[in-house]
Amino acid sequence: MKKLIDYVKKSGQTRLGFVLILLIIYWLKTLWAYYVDFNLDTQGVFQNFIAIMNPLPVGILLLGLSLYIKNTKVFYSVAMIIYIILSVWLFSNAVYYREFSDYISISTIMATSSVSAGLGEAALKLFRLWDIVYFLDFIIFGILVYRKLLRWDKKTFHKKSSFAITALSVMLFSINLFLAEIDRPELLTRGFSNTYIVRALGLPAFLGYNANQTYNAHKDRSGATASDLEPVKQYITEHYAQPNDNYFGIAKGRNVIYLHLESLQQFVIDYKLNVNGVEYEVTPFLNSLYHSSSTLAFSNFFNQVKAGKTSDAETMIETSLFGLNQGSFMVQYGGSNTQQAAPYILSQNGGYTSAVFHGNAASFWNRNNTYKQWGYNYFFDQSYFSKATAENSFQYGLNDKIMFADSIQYLEHLQQPFYTKFITVSNHYPYTTSLIGDEIGFPLANTDDETINGYFATANYLDASIKAFFDYLKATGLYENSVIVLYGDHYGISNSRNPDLAPLIGKDSQTWSDFDNAMMQRVPYMIVVPGMTNGGIFDTYGGEIDALPTLEHLLGIKSDNYLQVGQDLLSSQHSQIVALRTAGSFITPKYTSYEGKIYYTETGLEITNPDETTQKEIDAIKEATAAQLATSDAIQTGDLIRFFDNGLPALDSSQYNYIDSLAAEIALENKLGTQSTSLYSKNGNKSTIELFKAPSYLELHGSTTATSTPNTGTSSTSTSSNSQ
Repeated sequence: MKKLIDYVKKSGQTRLGFVLILLIIYWLKTLWAYYVDFNLDTQGVFQNFIAIMNPLPVGILLLGLSLYIKNTKVFYSVAMIIYIILSVWLFSNAVYYREFSDYISISTIMATSSVSAGLGEAALKLFRLWDIVYFLDFIIFGILVYRKLLRWDKKTFHKKSSFAITALSVMLFSINLFLAEIDRPELLTRGFSNTYIVRALGLPAFLGYNANQTYNAHKDRSGATASDLEPVKQYITEHYAQPNDNYFGIAKGRNVIYLHLESLQQFVIDYKLNVNGVEYEVTPFLNSLYHSSSTLAFSNFFNQVKAGKTSDAETMIETSLFGLNQGSFMVQYGGSNTQQAAPYILSQNGGYTSAVFHGNAASFWNRNNTYKQWGYNYFFDQSYFSKATAENSFQYGLNDKIMFADSIQYLEHLQQPFYTKFITVSNHYPYTTSLIGDEIGFPLANTDDETINGYFATANYLDASIKAFFDYLKATGLYENSVIVLYGDHYGISNSRNPDLAPLIGKDSQTWSDFDNAMMQRVPYMIVVPGMTNGGIFDTYGGEIDALPTLEHLLGIKSDNYLQVGQDLLSSQHSQIVALRTAGSFITPKYTSYEGKIYYTETGLEITNPDETTQKEIDAIKEATAAQLATSDAIQTGDLIRFFDNGLPALDSSQYNYIDSLAAEIALENKLGTQSTSLYSKNGNKSTIELFKAPSYLELHGSTTATSTPNTGTSSTSTSSNSQ
């Protein structure tokens, strides 16, 4: 130990040594924050290696700037100021994270009043005993200076050497970024999560990244004026599709339950996987819903996402506005834009309470901030559920059965009517890691692509999870008083893999075309209205942008009062033009434009030399899709809803807090007393947790042999006496 102290004292007597000491201490404190205060969810050696190295490049760059200074006092002053700023920034984020499960952004700094309001008098309670770690170095430095054990080095550092330090930091940062992109491709362009940025590049880099995002968003926003609303309102008026009288208001006052079917594609519906001459029904329960007279099912419903993937789907489902052409709207604008989303609209049109249930980190896709702007009262993320382990979760969160089971304790305390969304994750790429133990059993496909091979098994697991949740709804009586909407968010098998999938779905890999890729963008969309008898399968062409107007009309709410670019799928006035985010791409019953080629939708034949009439029709469709996308983009990037007055009260996102939500639910129940409408209250203040049952694949089928036990249909997935 004495040798170490002597070495430190000796090193600290040179300028470079002093900077290195500051760097090492900052690095160690950062690692303490990473593994004690933050939940970076690092998995595997590679992610941990990136997290361990990422404080160094920017630390070297910033602290190394002081080496350019010749004046001795100024050098030490600047070096310490930079170090103090880095340390304060680190500690501030550690404390902030304890309350908000996120990192301090530019928007947070610019809106300190809302931050202080969120922390309030509880701020002092956020400090922990171990916070002494963040200040111990300053105490030691003070003692060393007081005892004159630290001496100033008056010898200037050579300019070329200073530049070499800077060059080293740039090289290390480039390596860091390269490794981060390997771990998470398109990390910066898609902006998955603030946690991902911090885990990959560090806190200072996150601040720079966030500053750039904030600048771009502010630039677009500051250039918009109220006059920009006029063409938008004109578009909304001209393209409004009147509701279908047969369905308008049939679900009025009912609970709304959205079930997000991760990566599920339409081709899986009614699909049977043939393995060794035995057919295995992949989604028996979803198939039964699809063909039920109580279901409005759509066979030509397309995902319209781009880089934002799931976040784009959520944005469209909740607001009937598109995601961005580049990046994620939820990440770039979701936490700051004025929005009128389904949760808030329903809270003002029916007194709905709203909640999201998701077994992943709250910060993924910036959900914890966006959901407040959408008006969600509660957000039950991974922190509310079972601790994630190798047995119950994988890299994208808790497996679906666990998520549903853990959600019941919160769902039953929600005041009715409620608007809820359950986001599943188990059917997520790579489809090879989410199922273990007793859940293994559904056969794998036999192709050269492991991703495709595993897709059907995880889809079957998702199906069983949904079945278990439906059984719970029926057992508790929630089913009859709800409308349940199921939707696939985006493709699960990418276009590059589709040729390998082709033989499994009756296609030829050699003749597979971009038209086939376009048709593979179909995803399930089903609206279950218990008690309805005039449901069926509709072949209307539409997409995720149309979901909210369709739901609003079923609930008896006219969608023309809001800035929404989608149309009611049940309306006879629906245009049946599906705009895709890639410029010039669209799908209609007659024509499909995809990857720069035009096809006849009915036959899949490419149109290489259209006649004048055909060309005019295609040009008109292109103009229509461009107008829809442009209108949505104007609203989103210009934050135009802030200028829009439709009688809906302004939403104050600072009033939403996702901490201790169960306590808040129970407090509201107690306050309402006999007026409480929660399931728990209606059930005589008795819990319904035991009514949720989700048997494993082994329990349902009695075998874990991957190719021996066929899925024999809906009856085999029954998890209670109330089977669908």
